[in-house]
Amino acid sequence: MLISIEGGEGVGKTTQAKLLEEKIRAHGRDVMLIREPGGTPLGEHVRDLVKGGIGQSYRSELLLFEAARAELVDTVVRPALERGAVVISDRFADSSLAYQGHGRAIPLKEVKRLNEFATGGLSPDATILLNAPPSIGAARAAERDRHVSNAQTKFEDEPEDFQQRVSEGFREMASREPGRWYEVDATPPIDEVADAIWGHVEGLLLESLRRD
Repeated sequence: MLISIEGGEGVGKTTQAKLLEEKIRAHGRDVMLIREPGGTPLGEHVRDLVKGGIGQSYRSELLLFEAARAELVDTVVRPALERGAVVISDRFADSSLAYQGHGRAIPLKEVKRLNEFATGGLSPDATILLNAPPSIGAARAAERDRHVSNAQTKFEDEPEDFQQRVSEGFREMASREPGRWYEVDATPPIDEVADAIWGHVEGLLLESLRRD
């Protein structure tokens, strides 16, 4: 099973992905936590490039993400799924649709085509969308980065209208595919958000065990 966690800046994706990993592991399942971009030597280099503010064009930015994604899927995700693991991805292909498609205004059909090529058609079994107003996410991100000396904040530094387009893009995708997307309010305390996520994931895991 592949579970992705999506949302705008500062909504708590990384924190919630780690908490979900712990819960699944505690239930005796083989689980792997990955992040995009990252998870491979190539992916980590791409992460440094796109989040380091070197000033690449929007199309170059998208292609860098897709290259990192292809490497991650081929060398990490598919082997893990084939051995029966639950893979939790802190962002996946939907982020390119939200950020480069809706946010950067690259035609969505082009982003979808590149996503399809990079993933080889692999799509998450479930996607958790953490919802919070962009203003709250921005404030959280700024507070977090204030305590991190080497923080890389390329997307967090984008203007409010960009963040709003990204947020609206995620919600639009969720509304079009309700069987895969599960929306969770990201504004309550961390433990409450984690419980809400688990409320969705627990049933999916039980269903996957019955299929196995």
